[in-house]
Amino acid sequence: MGNEPEPDGPLVRAAGGVVWRAVPGGVEIVVVHRPRHEDWSLPKGKLDDGETWLAAAVREVAEETGLDVEVGESLGDVTYEVERHGTRSPKIVRYWALRATGGTFVPNEEVDELRWLSLEAAAGLLSYGLDREVVDRFRGRQAAG
Repeated sequence: MGNEPEPDGPLVRAAGGVVWRAVPGGVEIVVVHRPRHEDWSLPKGKLDDGETWLAAAVREVAEETGLDVEVGESLGDVTYEVERHGTRSPKIVRYWALRATGGTFVPNEEVDELRWLSLEAAAGLLSYGLDREVVDRFRGRQAAG
């Protein structure tokens, strides 16, 4: 990584999911717009104290999307660095495949838009390569299943 400084902040732990539903000819997944960051991403958020990774994933998806989900298989972790107030911290985000079972999206402070998209369209809209990597993992599991 060249001359970038090493992270000096505490580890940030977050969890989320590829929220999906079956449609004729395949699946669609949820992509959310976060106005604070002006980006399109997979729903996710930080773990609360004492919370498990999986509980955080289900809670964050519900908070951001209003959707109820059925937990599927793990899609693994992604790791990157975040900077806040001049401090660089490592961040780990753990993802699951989460099948939507109900609920209704209501725009909120964190997420002002939700789109159901094909895997290809989602990959084209997502702002971050690591999110696209998670979608690719999901696609591979769908093809194998």
